[in-house]
Amino acid sequence: MSSTANDPRQPSAAKRYVPSAVAPQDLPVDYSGLIAVVFGIAGVMFRYKLCSWLAIIFCAQSLVNMKNLENDIKQISMAMMFAIMGLVTNYFGPPRPGTQKS
Repeated sequence: MSSTANDPRQPSAAKRYVPSAVAPQDLPVDYSGLIAVVFGIAGVMFRYKLCSWLAIIFCAQSLVNMKNLENDIKQISMAMMFAIMGLVTNYFGPPRPGTQKS
């Protein structure tokens, strides 16, 4: 006797799962992209190297987890520009007042 004869499931009644379409404005907020923008602006405004590096990391995370191509690319590119500007001004710009350049 085979085990399929005792199987109570009905393969003919099974339906394949099809996820429902979600509108782009209904997608959840991309928090890593938002945090990248905040850290990028903080890195440029306050000249903190750590904030600029964290912005780069959160940009990469947001890029990997991108759901809506059009809106997310704009946000990620803005955050990346702020992060790069912060790194350039921190490493190649004049030193902050009250600190010595090593």
